[in-house]
Amino acid sequence: MKNDTLLRILLIFYTALVFLFVFAPIVASLVFSFNSDRFPTIPLGTFTTEWYAKAFGNPDVWDAALRSVIVAAITALLATTIGFSAAYTDYRYDFFGKKAFLVLALLPPTIPLIIMALATLGWLSMFNASGMTISIIIAHTVLCAPFAMAVIRLRLSQMDPNLEPAAWNLGASEWVTMKSVVIPFAMPSIIASLCLTAAVSFDEFAVAWFVSGLNKTVPVVILEILTGNIDPQVNAIGTAVFFVSITLVVIAQMLVMGRAKKPDAA
Repeated sequence: MKNDTLLRILLIFYTALVFLFVFAPIVASLVFSFNSDRFPTIPLGTFTTEWYAKAFGNPDVWDAALRSVIVAAITALLATTIGFSAAYTDYRYDFFGKKAFLVLALLPPTIPLIIMALATLGWLSMFNASGMTISIIIAHTVLCAPFAMAVIRLRLSQMDPNLEPAAWNLGASEWVTMKSVVIPFAMPSIIASLCLTAAVSFDEFAVAWFVSGLNKTVPVVILEILTGNIDPQVNAIGTAVFFVSITLVVIAQMLVMGRAKKPDAA
């Protein structure tokens, strides 16, 4: 019993350290975004919202924010659609080269972002498609689709393989079965995938910086502000970006948990 208690205490302590390591820089950025001093030093200056006023009064920031939202929304829809199709293909069918298909489908996140950005830029330049908003959407869709596939694939692996044949035996077509059986079962993972891929797209800057041209997203604007300059408004913008991203993740988790509870309630 004493060993179990000690192990539990050590586990709690370890988890607290992990959370501290992850969130300490974010908390520091939040604190310094309200600090009147230009440089992030201790002791702090007086409380101020000057940096938020400066950042959100900048039309370039609002233009980048709108573009980031549009790119993230379209990317989430495309990546989730592609990810669902790939995950269902892996779940339902056995075919020659299936392992190679899975390796290639999950490959993009394993490639260093700089290499991915240069390759995407070169490929888009062949079609005179670089430097546009659609360029960012294409690049982010390629980057995010494997995340969607992984999330949905995990959910589909939990589905009873007899559900679809049962629906077919009752006279449902493959499309009706997809709409009435597969998609409802996978809906929690689809919602989670939409939120996750939107968050990844909204935060990503390396690929966007290479392919966006003058069509900048919020992370690219932050990078440009930081280049050769220490500007506290970056803390304000970064804090806003963090809360957008964490809100997407929380919404995904709440919807997934709510969806999971419905069958029990019924």
